[in-house]
Amino acid sequence: MRSIRQRRTATAAALLAVLALVAAGCGSSDSGDGDSGNGQEAPGADALDQATGVTKVTFWHGMKGANGEAVDKLVKAFNAKNSGKIEVQAVYQGDYDETITKYKTSVQQGNTPSVVQIYDIGSRFMIDSKQTVPIQSFADKDGYALDSIEPNIANYYSIDGKLNSMPFNTSMPLLYINKEAFVKAGLDPAKPPADLDAIMAAAKKLTIKQGGRTTQYGFNAAIYGWFVEQLIAQSGTTYCDNENGRKDLATQVNFADEQGVKIATWYQQMVKQGLMPNTGKKTDDAQAVFKSGTSAMHLESTGSLRGYLDAAKGKFTVMTAPFPKLSAGDTGGPIIGGASLWVNGPGHSDAEKRASWEFVKFASTPEQQAAWHTGTGYFPINSKALDLPEDKAWVAQYPQFTTAITQLHNTKPSNASSGCILGVMPQARKAAEDGLEKAVLGTDPAAAMKSAADSIKPQIDQYNKTVKK
Repeated sequence: MRSIRQRRTATAAALLAVLALVAAGCGSSDSGDGDSGNGQEAPGADALDQATGVTKVTFWHGMKGANGEAVDKLVKAFNAKNSGKIEVQAVYQGDYDETITKYKTSVQQGNTPSVVQIYDIGSRFMIDSKQTVPIQSFADKDGYALDSIEPNIANYYSIDGKLNSMPFNTSMPLLYINKEAFVKAGLDPAKPPADLDAIMAAAKKLTIKQGGRTTQYGFNAAIYGWFVEQLIAQSGTTYCDNENGRKDLATQVNFADEQGVKIATWYQQMVKQGLMPNTGKKTDDAQAVFKSGTSAMHLESTGSLRGYLDAAKGKFTVMTAPFPKLSAGDTGGPIIGGASLWVNGPGHSDAEKRASWEFVKFASTPEQQAAWHTGTGYFPINSKALDLPEDKAWVAQYPQFTTAITQLHNTKPSNASSGCILGVMPQARKAAEDGLEKAVLGTDPAAAMKSAADSIKPQIDQYNKTVKK
């Protein structure tokens, strides 16, 4: 199974161009075919009942490989259930960045897909584009309960208690451990380090050097902005202001504060002391180090678990542990990752919108989420999926995954653990990576993170100025 992480490199220029178009009132036009108001209202069930023929739904997604096969299986099951009434066509659009870039073009052309899968950090843009019908509106219209969605997952995609999109593929960060390396070093793999200082202490015992060459590093991780977000959330503080952009539009990022500087300092010291290799920003390179057995500890998402188990066969035993805290005593929790499904409104008939709702609702059922979970390794967004026999059997086969389940359920929903919702979040993540990299290469950590935070401020200001027009 491929890693769920796809590099977030979309430019702010493209995003701002689309928002400017939307702000000017020409982002897309309603077809007039059964639309109501501005196209963002949720139609009732009668809209589909009154439709003639088969209602077509176009579904854009960014899943390939085993994940793409799971999407096709989901769509096939839905179409079979709704034969003669609704037909969903799934269209692969490339990775997350490519998908959102193509979506922005479709907004400009007034030709958006019925449903689109957008990664977590694209949420602010999707809301501000005013192109979608909130999932909460459909649920309220039908009296449909959303309480089976895992609270921490629903919380990420909600503002003021309103669910904007239907969570789809969800991941969580974990600490991966080489069991045999721990035992050989006299460490108990059942008692993994729980914070950054503890990881450093364990890494000193796990690092092995022979003839001046390091044959096993105690720890490794990519220079990845997602980890900065996770560690700040673990501390119980917010990544950006205005309650992580949930009280009002965020105006600045906070990773130049004490927490971000501590993270950068820790990265710098780990590399400087030879406890961790500098594999750079490419996550594939960092993953390869752990897969080869030359790193005893590693940070990654749940999406990598199946691949790690396959790669380690015959070499070492993979164990998982909760994602580390920034400091001992922190009471925060990690943030979910992944993507969600958005139903587009303007330019689409009421029958099409209603059919789209039926599809995303079907995708969130316990049965489909169990199939999705066991077929991909992504966390099931419906809590009831974990109670189904096939899901229980899968978890029993891969007990390493129970760490993610426990971690999610132990995290108290809060603005900190919900993550920052920022219009230029992909650019902010890249800026954090730039700061980390400069620190690793020797720049003063405080100066590196401040420079990184300052670099993203003009883009945040421009975004906010555009959406408030």
